[in-house]
Amino acid sequence: MKPGIGLIGRKLGMTQIFREDGRPVPVSVVAAGPCTVVQARTAERDGYRAVQLGFEEADSKELTKPLQGQFAKANVSAKKILKEFRIPADQDFPVGSTVTVELFKPGDRIDVTGTSIGKGFQGGVKRWHWKGGSQTHGSMSHRAPGSIGSSTDPSRVFRGHHLPGRMGNRQVTTQALEIVRVDKEQNLLLVEGTLPGREESIVFIRKSRKPPRVPAVQHPHAKKKPPSAPGAAKAQPATAKEKPAGKK
Repeated sequence: MKPGIGLIGRKLGMTQIFREDGRPVPVSVVAAGPCTVVQARTAERDGYRAVQLGFEEADSKELTKPLQGQFAKANVSAKKILKEFRIPADQDFPVGSTVTVELFKPGDRIDVTGTSIGKGFQGGVKRWHWKGGSQTHGSMSHRAPGSIGSSTDPSRVFRGHHLPGRMGNRQVTTQALEIVRVDKEQNLLLVEGTLPGREESIVFIRKSRKPPRVPAVQHPHAKKKPPSAPGAAKAQPATAKEKPAGKK
């Protein structure tokens, strides 16, 4: 799929709305944009085409001098969050223009990238869903990893082994989420399902790169095999016994 511009937003929380047929849908509310184009990358100068978007107003006195100069050169107000989005050759967004939620419409599929909630240092049972040790009286290893050595050779623990450690607080992308409603007046996106990160966290929204996963459903007109009776032996096809040559 071709690259396309996206939006920077802030996750506000979750709520519930109802579709036209009355079914309730859990949705995440995102304040997406408006985003200002701060800088443009060109194929002739930079080797690729992209735009840098800015989100939420900032006090220029709190920024570094290089950033102050960048905003002054673009003749735009200072922004708190900056993010670069690749764009195809048939799209053009001049510096100073604004990108809003009108970029999306209900029914679109999007990929949302954010930072997952940090849970601190956790054991393997919570972090990797270990089954745990014996719970009987006298057991001294209920939630401990136990022996993880690999004998004399290679006499070390292999890299990537599931062990206790820091959980969460990493970049996560949730793909193929459906946009249920677009509020252009308040710059809100209502997205079905959950998004990575806690409330008031920053998320980056792009059009989905893959279609949603559809579970396999049997065709309604497909013939079903009748269930066999319990204990019934399978009937063997009758075959004619071949007579050896030379005998009648």
